[in-house]
Amino acid sequence: MKRTALTTLLMATSILGSAGFAAAQDAALTVESWRNDDLAIWQEKLIPAFEKANPGVKVTFAPSAPTEYNAALNAKLDAGSAGDLITCRPFDASLELYNKGQLADLASLPGMENFSDVAKSAWTTDDGKATFCVPMASVIHGFIYNQEAFDKLGIKPPATEEEFFAALEKIKADGTYVPMAMGTKDLWEAATMGYQNIGPTYWKGEEGRLALIKGDQKLTDPDWVEPYATLAKWKPYLGDGFEAQSYPDSQNLFTLGRAAIYPAGSWEISVFNTQAQFKMGAFPPPVRKAGDTCYISDHNDIGIGMNAKSKNPEAAKKFLSWVASPEFATIYANALPGFFSLSSTPVKMEDPLAQEFVSWREKCKPTIRSTYQILSRGTPNLENETWVESANVINGTDTPDVAAKKLQDGLDSWYKPAK
Repeated sequence: MKRTALTTLLMATSILGSAGFAAAQDAALTVESWRNDDLAIWQEKLIPAFEKANPGVKVTFAPSAPTEYNAALNAKLDAGSAGDLITCRPFDASLELYNKGQLADLASLPGMENFSDVAKSAWTTDDGKATFCVPMASVIHGFIYNQEAFDKLGIKPPATEEEFFAALEKIKADGTYVPMAMGTKDLWEAATMGYQNIGPTYWKGEEGRLALIKGDQKLTDPDWVEPYATLAKWKPYLGDGFEAQSYPDSQNLFTLGRAAIYPAGSWEISVFNTQAQFKMGAFPPPVRKAGDTCYISDHNDIGIGMNAKSKNPEAAKKFLSWVASPEFATIYANALPGFFSLSSTPVKMEDPLAQEFVSWREKCKPTIRSTYQILSRGTPNLENETWVESANVINGTDTPDVAAKKLQDGLDSWYKPAK
């Protein structure tokens, strides 16, 4: 049977239209990540939520081992075989990818307006003109405490430094608990849960951090030395043998109920929830005196960007805009208690300890660790040197002034602020 020209044309048009529709429906996106522990969360919660709202875009989460991620990702990007979406480590590792043209500029992406400059700082160029990853999560610093110990001793969560040291003294005098679980053997604890935890209260968070980068302040200024003087006062409350106490030792000391207070990062929440057999609470870094502004280290930990050579850039941007949404923030933050959304829209946490941590954003000014942006690119590395000196100050082998001078001298040896 012969087809008329019109029939043939209609069939061809229909076939082409169907093919075009199918192609539009079949955009496939691959997410590169080091977070292999999150595979179930992506497969069971995040991806189904996105695909339900965006039919026709299929997402695959394809993580590498954390220790292999950087090398594997760089090799794939260089070979042109990397996925469309790149999970971003904070600061220089991702900045290097952007500078090589491997991550796209997302400054104008719909949804980026949901994040503050502090939230975006880990994935923004030094001049502030380009942002190349959508912020996903941060970790917050503070103190976790044994609620049973506090109740037994009649202690309320301290709000000021005077109350903080009074609580430590009361716990020590009672003798039932080690007042505070932190060791100096592994060095980084002393800096990350010590100096970077309480320090922003002294250098006024972003004000001091940015002034240090600009060269308007130095690590030998009072605002940077005084936190070390306060840290040195922790020594009598850390228990016998704290100098030989490792990070896992400190965790065990607290979760076994033998210590009353734990200087913490919020990443501990999930682990402590499974190990501690007692009720826990948390309080932010105490202010120096009542009425002072409180500051918290709300440190950027993970973001996600777009491979500049993605074959599906529009679908990738659609996914990234969804990552920037309150829906993603709520799912992700509740699936991983202690890893908090960086969105300006508050997320209600189901875990009470996580909710306590994130509630501090409403009353405290956020900042990030002072050593992470720009100031640890040279040798000696300021971040690593801060570990050493924080431990030295607590151990009593360096005074606060000596520690600060060592750090500033090291920084001066390679870093020249842009004027």
